[in-house]
Amino acid sequence: MTAQTANQTAPAGAPAYLSVNNVEVIYDHVILVLKGVSLEVPEGKIVALLGANGAGKSTTLKSISTLLKGERGEVTKGSIAFRGERVDQLTPNELVKKGMVQVMEGRHCFGHLTVEENLLTGAYTRSISRADLKESLERVYHYFPRLKTRRTSQSGYTSGGEQQMTAIGRALMARPTMILLDEPSMGLAPQIVEEIFEIVRDLNQREKVSFLLAEQNTMVALRYADFGYILENGRVVMEGDAKELAANEDVKEFYLGLSSGGRKSFRDVKHYRRRKRWLA
Repeated sequence: MTAQTANQTAPAGAPAYLSVNNVEVIYDHVILVLKGVSLEVPEGKIVALLGANGAGKSTTLKSISTLLKGERGEVTKGSIAFRGERVDQLTPNELVKKGMVQVMEGRHCFGHLTVEENLLTGAYTRSISRADLKESLERVYHYFPRLKTRRTSQSGYTSGGEQQMTAIGRALMARPTMILLDEPSMGLAPQIVEEIFEIVRDLNQREKVSFLLAEQNTMVALRYADFGYILENGRVVMEGDAKELAANEDVKEFYLGLSSGGRKSFRDVKHYRRRKRWLA
């Protein structure tokens, strides 16, 4: 699949619930990390952002959730729109109130708090009654029954999988319509990874929560996603329907390890022509 072909497989006519347009990100005023990244997430879909470590996946998510400033990063070009409204100048708190939440890489639970106390912190942006808060908790426990049995346990002493579930559950407490999920499989056993991705798909299908997930585990991500983008060195080098990307020979070789050709970069593939849309 060439980049031009990938463009033809994009979800034509689907509303751009989240739209990232030609975004450039610089750290410390000198380090160029993202070089004209553009992507879209249709409403009610799961979109995977794929690539090796250091490709720019986490930076892309943080530029969307406006968390870059805490890491001396800055969006210097481009724009980001959510539900038709430009949001790249909002604070993270304002963005959460609009329905978008990021689950950070590495889970980042409050280790000294119990599982349930961690979950409750996710509802701080909502002015709700005790009854509504209880209903939100039960909703989270419905999707993560393991958390209900561990609700009084100190989060720092729970397993990596339980901490990841806690982090996602905490995001759900804010009642988001879109979740940015960063490396949900990192450091987890394959069985736990499958369990978490099943829950993500369940949330997407039942609650209509849209997902943009950054993931190194290409094989798993493409199995659950509707659409995918591949980042390399801060640029989108390929995009397309998830099933077509999973079947693509170059993707198999570079990211799934299913070929012994030895190519290390999409740039080495002579027949591949990058779609330079960031120059448009």
